[in-house]
Amino acid sequence: MKTAEQEFLKALDDKLWKAADKLRNNLDAANYKHVVLGLIFLKYVSDAFEERQEELRHLFTEDDSDDNIYYMPRDNYDSDEEYEEAVNAELELHEYYQEKNVFWVPLRSRWNNLKQAAALPIGSVIWQNDNGDDVKLRSISWLIDQALEQIENFKIDDKLVNPKLKGVLPRVSQYQVENHNLSELINKFSDTSFSKPEYNGQKLDLHSKDILGHVYEYFLGQFALAEGKQGGQYYTPKSIVTLIIEMLAPYNGRVYDPAMGAGGFFVSNDKFIENHAGEKHYKASEQKKHISVYGQESNPTTWKLAAMNMAIRGIDFNFGKKNADSFLDDQHPDLRADYVMANPPFNIKDWWHAKLEGDVRWKYGTPPQGNANFGWIQHMLHHLNDQGTMGLLLANGSMSSNSNNEGEIRKALIEADLVECMVALPAQLFTNTQIPACIWFLTKDKANGLMLDKKKSDRRGKTLFIDARNLGYMKDRVLRDFTEEDIAKIADTFHAWQEDDGYEDEKGFCYSASLDDIKKHDFVLTPGRYVGAADQEEDSEPFTEKMTRLTALLKEQFEESDRLEGEIKDNLLGLGYDFN
Repeated sequence: MKTAEQEFLKALDDKLWKAADKLRNNLDAANYKHVVLGLIFLKYVSDAFEERQEELRHLFTEDDSDDNIYYMPRDNYDSDEEYEEAVNAELELHEYYQEKNVFWVPLRSRWNNLKQAAALPIGSVIWQNDNGDDVKLRSISWLIDQALEQIENFKIDDKLVNPKLKGVLPRVSQYQVENHNLSELINKFSDTSFSKPEYNGQKLDLHSKDILGHVYEYFLGQFALAEGKQGGQYYTPKSIVTLIIEMLAPYNGRVYDPAMGAGGFFVSNDKFIENHAGEKHYKASEQKKHISVYGQESNPTTWKLAAMNMAIRGIDFNFGKKNADSFLDDQHPDLRADYVMANPPFNIKDWWHAKLEGDVRWKYGTPPQGNANFGWIQHMLHHLNDQGTMGLLLANGSMSSNSNNEGEIRKALIEADLVECMVALPAQLFTNTQIPACIWFLTKDKANGLMLDKKKSDRRGKTLFIDARNLGYMKDRVLRDFTEEDIAKIADTFHAWQEDDGYEDEKGFCYSASLDDIKKHDFVLTPGRYVGAADQEEDSEPFTEKMTRLTALLKEQFEESDRLEGEIKDNLLGLGYDFN
């Protein structure tokens, strides 16, 4: 991304977040995201609608080229008024918008109308209903809910115009936000455009969905930080999602996440396809037709967040008929996916139910009732097809624990030759937990399989271990993150090993282990046991010289410390404080 585009997005982030963050004085962090994301959604769909409307007006009235089937010649009408009326009527046909994957926005839901109505005194008449009766402004939250309701439920010929949004969009009245706070937020958001962006007079190569996707992702991350531990239920750090996507390379097929949160893996999958479309020799829009997205989420508000996250990006999805527990109410019982990607909650204790006893999913052993980690692994394996591959985040304990049958399940998975790669991650990557984490990559096809246009090598009896604990940087005092170079190093190492293309073991970082190697380590999968310690650079400075230099440096620092201490005491004595 160009510097101007990066600066534009950062400025936009700061501006919108400062406006939205004022609501924190009045709302819990867990609630105000729904108010803010609801308004951001309204602003985006209105901007996208207006952008398409301007494009259509140009096609209807100005572009008289032979290949423009939309052109409406002025000569076909008796007057300018009749012509303008015909053009305006044509602009209100929803088919023109849906053919470009633009949401149809009813008149009352369009941002300019919302802004104008919000500026009126409470009790003002803002429109007439279908019976011709006056409708008065009750509150700003009610006005916003009416706009969202219209977009969700607007019908033409008894058919929903935006069926994917049914039951998805949030409502804000329940949070009882003051009118003046919502009016201020509407005014702040009004200064932002998701279409035709400019920065310092320079037109930017950013589309409305690019900007919205960035803002939506940024806000989810900020909300997760604000909510602390609770926020992690719906948000996985972008760099971790990207790493798993880059390693799995899910270019086509059925993609499944049984603990999807707000759908971060699917969004990054969409970006991944867009970014790599040229490598596949066909357009990203064509490639997306080969992706089927399936997900499940138990939390009802997060389930809606995920659906809205997909809808605003035009990603077709199947998240089941409702929010539901993946173990107890599987919404996709017959699904056999090509890829599974997930960040399930770590070490869930309260997950077991008597009806899970003897479940068909526990092919490699019944998981302990006090920890769901190996329940997640086997649930995902159950949903993989015979060539399927999966990557999931788990707590580090899953790699070595032998308590409550976990060691036996891990041994069974290894002996079945399902474990393809283990990646140890650095600490402090997550907003919601300090528990050290790792990534498990499992596959049902180590024999060959296809990766893009390249054939994978025969990896039967082999497992790759990658120790990435020393990679990354501290992005602030609390959180660590990966750079693009870190992600590329891990993913490239994995792919080189898969393809047998220039892979070499590297002390302290990666090691290709045999089944016998893993047996010698009692079926423990901690990468550090296999990769060993990195070679240390030899210190070229002789010991005696180094000791003399460091001793002299320490003496200087002690002298400086004594001098500063004396100055502080003199200053305090001048203020009347005596240390003697």
